[in-house]
Amino acid sequence: MKKLLLVLGMTACIFGMTACGGIDESAEPLLPYGEDEALEAAQGLLETIVQVIDQGQAKAFVQTYPDLAEAVGSVEGSRSEIGAVNSVQSTAVEMGIDEASVTVSVDGESHDAEAVVVYDSQGQLVSLTVSVIKPLSELMTNAALNTLLGMGTVFAVLILIAWIISLFKNINKLQGAAGKKKQAEAPAPAPAPVPAVPAAEEEAAEDDGELVAVIAAAVAAYESETGHAAEPGEFVVRSIRRRSGKWQRA
Repeated sequence: MKKLLLVLGMTACIFGMTACGGIDESAEPLLPYGEDEALEAAQGLLETIVQVIDQGQAKAFVQTYPDLAEAVGSVEGSRSEIGAVNSVQSTAVEMGIDEASVTVSVDGESHDAEAVVVYDSQGQLVSLTVSVIKPLSELMTNAALNTLLGMGTVFAVLILIAWIISLFKNINKLQGAAGKKKQAEAPAPAPAPVPAVPAAEEEAAEDDGELVAVIAAAVAAYESETGHAAEPGEFVVRSIRRRSGKWQRA
């Protein structure tokens, strides 16, 4: 923590000079600190943040210096890809009218990275962003894996949709089987009752028998009176009509 306090104190001293005097608006506006100071301050800040994270004191550090919370989060979020940090070295600086942008190179165990630290005209930290540098082969591999994953997902969904559509043809079969099952389970209809023969028909059958006997007797009487034997088919019954009285006495 002593190193941290030393770096922060040095940064405050370097950038605190702006409070001692003003900038002549008629001349070209310049920052009140030089490139070397900006390079040293950015490198020291990044080293301090890495050290705090490695010691597991990031949460306490952010509580003490809340203005550096985003910077700590940016570095901490990239540590899984960078791995252990071997060295930190400021490599370039761009001095603007009202801000300075310092590029810091990070040598990591797994991947190298590049941090960009931006200070305003008052020497206050504006932003700190970390970009992990990956080799082209790894980028191409990740791109190929992402492409395969995306295409595989699309084809899997299309295959699933085609399989669901192919099942539609079985709906009619299932409905037909269900209908046959219901018909098989339905009770058989009761047989229709046999209608009873009316008494009138029985009486008509008895009357016909009597009528045949009367006709046969009449034919026999005719043959005995005339002495002529009737040949088969000689007598034809055209119609039969019921008469009261005489037929009953025959």
